[in-house]
Amino acid sequence: MYEAKTKEIVLRKVREALAKPAPFLPPTPDFTSPLHHANTDDMSVLFVESFLKNSGVFFYCEKEEDFFDQLYTFKQEQNIQHLYVWEANLQKALYHAGIEYTDSEQDFIRNAEASLTTCEALITRTGSMLVSSANAGGRRLSVYPEIHMVVAKASQLVPDIKDGLQHVRNKYKENFPSMVSLVSGPSRTADIEKTLVMGAHGPKQLVLFLIDDLPH
Repeated sequence: MYEAKTKEIVLRKVREALAKPAPFLPPTPDFTSPLHHANTDDMSVLFVESFLKNSGVFFYCEKEEDFFDQLYTFKQEQNIQHLYVWEANLQKALYHAGIEYTDSEQDFIRNAEASLTTCEALITRTGSMLVSSANAGGRRLSVYPEIHMVVAKASQLVPDIKDGLQHVRNKYKENFPSMVSLVSGPSRTADIEKTLVMGAHGPKQLVLFLIDDLPH
């Protein structure tokens, strides 16, 4: 009973975070805030709040089946015709779920409408995703498409950037990826007549499907 109540409290906090409108410009990160938090449930709420402030689009998935349902619905609502997926594990999962995707690189630049990738870690303090060139998506799937979708698990949450980098070092050891990057919402610039333009140098939308794989 206690565990069920705890989970419901966390979910309610996440829903409340989703209900808050994102600010016009993201606030300056608070570098004085604690780097480590009490538990992963707290980290999930803090991550979602920061991710939304960065103008990201967030979907909470209670289990893997929820991810397939929400991805399918989002794909239909956005009328996505070309969803590029190059990671073999994602291709296999989408195939069995009956979700269409494009696995070739032919006409990629011309048809780079949307992509789906995994990530290395989720950085709680900044609401960012740590991505690398190690997976089959490489660099291009996180840069060229107008919509970059990422599927991640709650177990990938880490407190801060250094924790994410340490995770990558431990995972790849001497084969450290040639590119490791933080993705913190759609790109933006105010260089053009001081008007904020979203997606000026990359995806216009950054979408995260977070699967809750933690015991409760």
